[in-house]
Amino acid sequence: MGKKRIVKKSGQDNFATKTRSASRAIKKKIDHGVLYITSTYNNTRVMLTDGSGNAVMSSSSGALGFKGSKKGTPYAAGKASEILAEKATAAGLKEVDIVVKGVGAGREAAIRSFIAKGINISSIKDKTPVPFNGPKPPKPRRV
Repeated sequence: MGKKRIVKKSGQDNFATKTRSASRAIKKKIDHGVLYITSTYNNTRVMLTDGSGNAVMSSSSGALGFKGSKKGTPYAAGKASEILAEKATAAGLKEVDIVVKGVGAGREAAIRSFIAKGINISSIKDKTPVPFNGPKPPKPRRV
C-alpha cells in the first residue's frame, strides 16, 4: 500500500510553526507590569501581571513541552520567559518589576532573556521563603 502523499496548495500557511500562545491576539495594552518568576528544582514558571496585580499572561517550562528533569534547566527557563517576553512586547510592555521566588536553576536565565528582548527592568526583588528554625529533627532511634 505505500504512504499517501499530501500536496499543499500555494495559498496555505503552515500554522504549526507558531506557538499557540504567541498566535493569540492581545486584548489588553500594558506599558508597565510585574513579572513573577517561580523557580523550583523541577520547573520554572513565569507570570506577568499589570500594575494592580491582575494576571495578564504566563508561561512555564512544562507548557513548552519540556519533560522530566529537562524542565528544571536554565535553558528551558530561558525559553519560557523568551516566549513570554515576545507576547509582552506585542502587548506594548516597556518596563517591568521582577519578583523572584524559589531556589531553582532557572532564576537568572529567565531574567536574562527578558533583558535580551529589550524590556527595561526597574527592580528585582527576591521573595524566596526562608524557614526560621528549619525542618523538624528526626526522632531518636529505638534499639
